[in-house]
Amino acid sequence: GRRTGGEARQVPPVMVITTMKLTASMRARAQRPGKCGSRPPCAVPTLVPRRASRRMPAFPARSTATETEAESKTESTAEEAAKDERRMFFKTSMIPPWSPASGVAPGTVLCMAIGDSVAESSGRASPFGKKEVTLPRVVSNLQKAAADPRICGVYLKISPLACGYGKLGELRRQIAEFRKSGKFTVAYFELGGLKEYLLASACEEVYVPPGAYFSVTGVVIENSFLRGVLEKVGVEPQVQRIGKYKSAGDQLLRSDMSDAQREVSERLVGSIYENFVRSVAQDRGKSEQEVEDLLNSGPHKVEDLAAGGWITAPRYLNEIEDLLKPRTGGPSDVLQSVGFSGYLRTPAALFSKGGAKHLIAVVRSSGAISRDPSGVSSNGISSSAFIRAIKNLKKNKAVKAVVLRIDSPGGDALASDLMWNEIRELAKTKPVVASMVDVAASGGYYMSMACDKIVAEPLTLTGSIGVVTGKFNLEELNEKVGFNTERVSRGKYAELNTSSRAFEDHEYEYFAAGAQNAYESFRDKAALSRGLAVEAMEEVAQGRVWTGQDAMERGLVDELGGFDKAVEVAKELAGIPEDEGCRFLEVRSSKQGSPVLSLLRNSAGAMSKALAVYSKIERLTEERMGYDAAMPGLKIKSHGSKTWEAGDDLF
Repeated sequence: GRRTGGEARQVPPVMVITTMKLTASMRARAQRPGKCGSRPPCAVPTLVPRRASRRMPAFPARSTATETEAESKTESTAEEAAKDERRMFFKTSMIPPWSPASGVAPGTVLCMAIGDSVAESSGRASPFGKKEVTLPRVVSNLQKAAADPRICGVYLKISPLACGYGKLGELRRQIAEFRKSGKFTVAYFELGGLKEYLLASACEEVYVPPGAYFSVTGVVIENSFLRGVLEKVGVEPQVQRIGKYKSAGDQLLRSDMSDAQREVSERLVGSIYENFVRSVAQDRGKSEQEVEDLLNSGPHKVEDLAAGGWITAPRYLNEIEDLLKPRTGGPSDVLQSVGFSGYLRTPAALFSKGGAKHLIAVVRSSGAISRDPSGVSSNGISSSAFIRAIKNLKKNKAVKAVVLRIDSPGGDALASDLMWNEIRELAKTKPVVASMVDVAASGGYYMSMACDKIVAEPLTLTGSIGVVTGKFNLEELNEKVGFNTERVSRGKYAELNTSSRAFEDHEYEYFAAGAQNAYESFRDKAALSRGLAVEAMEEVAQGRVWTGQDAMERGLVDELGGFDKAVEVAKELAGIPEDEGCRFLEVRSSKQGSPVLSLLRNSAGAMSKALAVYSKIERLTEERMGYDAAMPGLKIKSHGSKTWEAGDDLF
């Protein structure tokens, strides 16, 4: 035994690297600075055996038969704790120096920039190797950092957010879990609205620059209506909506908000407002009335926000780094840090507990639903790709359960139904749990209801069990611009889909009956899937959008929570003991856009600009319609030579 402080200790054998040859590229990587601040070059490992520089826990003495039962239990607990400590020491101290994870030194700050949409899944890989900031990656980094003894805290730089409140709920929950480790959490933002402050307030310390734009003023949902515009250009939308609350067609047919749409909007605004007030009051140690007073007063000076305890203090970005440097235990002039992408390379298996004996598949499905996998949009759910993935999981005997992550406002009726059927077939062989993100409504709910259990965030937008479909009558517009079409047809309903004239009476009846049939099919399958009577389902259907909280109270959702809760439910259904770890098989079912379109979009000239504008309009339309839980709305859609396919019901 080696003596330390006059006391003999047993030191377990450690692996010693006796020979090593570093290449020039390895040396360059070792000396690369961190993202959030420079740090000294990593020390080049020596060729001599290294003495243990970290203090290793002493092995506890074995208990004797003469000890009391209470002493035995106490020592057994201590022994287990010591084993866990030694296990973590070996995992982190014996990482090979050339491993990406070895660049994280003790006392390192994990720095992550969070902003924009915080997507559920990443798009195409960047040619420059930069990792997109996605929700699963942020969560993974936070969970690893909480257990990693080398990480002393987390620093979040928050920029304007375009994600929904479902993702914000997941992020806030993971920050709260990280804080239980006793490590510090620091947030910094320069432009702060409701979402940015809600995320920042989950951290222990919140900093903004002295001139920050702090605009926490309340919640608003703004609806736009195009009826007047369409009338002036000579376009008549002929829309069939089934469901009192199915408001997706209102922006085309109306010039103001219907009573049903106002009812839904008021409920959504109220839920978001109440959640914000409750969450911030808890985070900042305030009463709910004080938070409401903050929302209803202003504008606010940064100094007053600090004096009132709403933020920690006004600080510029460089001052935040100076504030964190002494906390790392390293040189006072250097912030020892690791960035988002750098820490992603640290294997999660280093910090897993209970082993990873079981395999759970995670299917991530984001965007609008369609049957066509090659649309212009760079994001969406292709039913054909999704079904292939589900069939493969059905054959995979190693997968014990499936978690289906859904972030979709809906889509094509037939595509939704085909996926619903395939999920039910998969559920016959292994448990399937739906985990809703920001939106899982209309077609997104259609997918979810096929699962054994549904887990949603409190502010997930879901439900919208209804149908909207239609076509545009361009007859007046064609006359104005001098465009003419002539038809030759045979069959009573052959001209049903033409956009050059309005429906005739018998065609409209045919069209309306098809939409009604689609609604009844959706409603009845929802009732079957949720174990409700059709009459009971009709009460909560009718195209109405619900929050996750309201949906659970009405039987549309089983549990509230995020991904971790869904995994917990999946383990329970699969009979996996709670204390046994799991590995995750990531499966992506969302389409990723056409490489040809990507090339055109990046090329110079008018075509590039046109495609970029089109893509932007399409994305904004989908986001705008998202709260209605409709598909991208009634947009002119190409079906061969046809402009609109009347039979394409949109959920």
